[in-house]
Amino acid sequence: MEVTRQNFKESLNTVCSAIDEADFLAIDGEFSGISDGPSVSALTNGLDTPEERYEKLKKHSMDFLLFQFGLCTFRYDKSESKYLTKSFNFYIFPKPFSRNSPDKKFICQSSSIDFLASQGFDFNKVFRHGIPYLNQEEEAQLREQYEERRNQSNGAGTPSFISPSSKGPINVPDEHKDFINRVVEKVEALLSNSEKTVDLDPCTGFQRKLIYQTLNWKYPKGLHVETVETEKKERFIQISKVDEEERRRREHAKQEKEQEELNDAVGFSRVVHAMSKSGKLVVGHNMLLDVMHTIHQFYCPLPEDLTDFKEVTMCVFPRLLDTKLMATTQPFKDLITNTSLAELEKQLKESPFKPPTVQCSEGFQSYDTGTEQLHEAGYDAYITGLCFISMANYLGSFLTPPKAHISAKSKLIEPFYNKLFLMRIIDIPYLNLSGPDLQPKRDHVLYVTFPKEWKTSDLYQLFSAFGNIVVSWIDDTSAFVSLSQTDQVQIAMNTSEFAESYRIQTYAEYVRAKQRDKNPGRRRLEDGWSETPYCSAAAMTTAAYSYTHNRSLMGKRSISPIQEEQSSEGDEANSSSSSGWTHYSTVDKGFKKIKMDGGSAFESGSTQTYADIVESKTSDSWFKQPATGRPSMSPIQEEAGPEGVDESEWPQPSANPGKRTGKHKRRKSEESTSSGLFDVPQVW
Repeated sequence: MEVTRQNFKESLNTVCSAIDEADFLAIDGEFSGISDGPSVSALTNGLDTPEERYEKLKKHSMDFLLFQFGLCTFRYDKSESKYLTKSFNFYIFPKPFSRNSPDKKFICQSSSIDFLASQGFDFNKVFRHGIPYLNQEEEAQLREQYEERRNQSNGAGTPSFISPSSKGPINVPDEHKDFINRVVEKVEALLSNSEKTVDLDPCTGFQRKLIYQTLNWKYPKGLHVETVETEKKERFIQISKVDEEERRRREHAKQEKEQEELNDAVGFSRVVHAMSKSGKLVVGHNMLLDVMHTIHQFYCPLPEDLTDFKEVTMCVFPRLLDTKLMATTQPFKDLITNTSLAELEKQLKESPFKPPTVQCSEGFQSYDTGTEQLHEAGYDAYITGLCFISMANYLGSFLTPPKAHISAKSKLIEPFYNKLFLMRIIDIPYLNLSGPDLQPKRDHVLYVTFPKEWKTSDLYQLFSAFGNIVVSWIDDTSAFVSLSQTDQVQIAMNTSEFAESYRIQTYAEYVRAKQRDKNPGRRRLEDGWSETPYCSAAAMTTAAYSYTHNRSLMGKRSISPIQEEQSSEGDEANSSSSSGWTHYSTVDKGFKKIKMDGGSAFESGSTQTYADIVESKTSDSWFKQPATGRPSMSPIQEEAGPEGVDESEWPQPSANPGKRTGKHKRRKSEESTSSGLFDVPQVW
């Protein structure tokens, strides 16, 4: 269903009913741009921390507009073993409904607009018929303004122009006295003839204020004064003869109209409020940017601190699931070669997966995945939901006996809750909204500052004695350099001791310096900088992973250096996977079923959780850490395709942004002899 300003009011009840009856919701957004300054490769540095990535997106992406929002609701019909869908495609634009409402400013990125235009995106629907919206602070301010104006009114005229004290004559500037006298003459003529109303000529806002104050003083009863706006946005005053009862009736009607206008101004935010209130699972694909824009536009400005953002997000959307993260995690990682949304949907139709049985509800748009409508938000939300169902049902094959349908509330799904995929970060695959983020040891990484004239080739030459390196540019004068072995770090530090044109720091020194700059008054402890505790809401982790964090704190793993990709076909064939990250824990590949005493622990009424099952298996092969060696980290697989506004379609980062020369190859994960089942690691 296509929803614009014209049919939003009549469609709102339908939308809210669909949300209430759904088992889960799938969303997608289209934006007017991605980055207002840095290139996408600079915006997604492979060694960003979650805090740095959040700060970058907040700084460089939030001035763009989310102007198309796709929502698809999925309800499972047990009697027919199929999902019923209701798709909505909302066009959104922050049109100011009055001169007191916010006049929002936003920017566009030419490449994003060009890409959407090439996909047939209808910008006229956005700018002419887009649904307005207000965040909670803006709504509260407008309601307060309306209340103040109503309180100031003593029963005549429009509250916005009523003087708080109108017991005496007002002081009219000399240059406006003739104008006001002519208005008074027209009013006297109206009172003496049989006409009911008189329309004054359009005038300035200050002149309208003088008219209201003058008439309110001279004619406290018998008149109703109101400002009327024409289709061409011209404003004029209409004066009517009324008795006291009629005047009160008109004022009451006017107040009701103002309240209705304010509710209209809240607009699309009411849909987001309904989603939040429902507490339903919200599914998206590579959805960090979708979540950030949704909160920023429809709830409140994004907090400065990542911890506060997590807390706000968990309040708005208590259950989120990212299908891109799910697809790059075991047991799907080795079965799926391309996690872009369109390719993922195709692969999940093939064995060992099964496409879900889905039917469009009566009166709603039916999508045909055979004729792709990518980058229409409603369609993208629809196929995101299909991907989630296929992967969730596949997890049912590990149960004994196997289950063909896995509910969105199943314990099997819980490990993926509230973890959002992080694009192109080498060793931190996701942002954990419900707890601490992964903290990899980057002992093999150096922070290098140098003259602006340097290029990638200069860095390769500087570190030529250390073998293969990976350069991750930060800006024009700094970059991270990852060495092949940790024991080379001290050698590199010693050789740079007397260098004048460049400076080398360890990654740990770089982090400490950033913390000092950010928190100059922060207390330092013997073993490092003291940490700010998480807020209670953000510190809550899912039951399925609470045990993982406690166990992992006993010994964090360190990350081994990134290995240079071998050019030979043989080495390439030995690569375990071209997507996802290196396995954090291992499991016997021969394991195929989750066997439990007394049937499945995931049936309704069972008290055993998925965490209990994993806990019971730790004495065998489940989640054991390797006895020797450390896992090698590989980049998340890059997605192919033209640059678009959807974050999941971002182009490949270049190792040679702008002036830089020399490209380094993408690294692939080393061969792994085992893989974790449903393993979304909590901490090293």
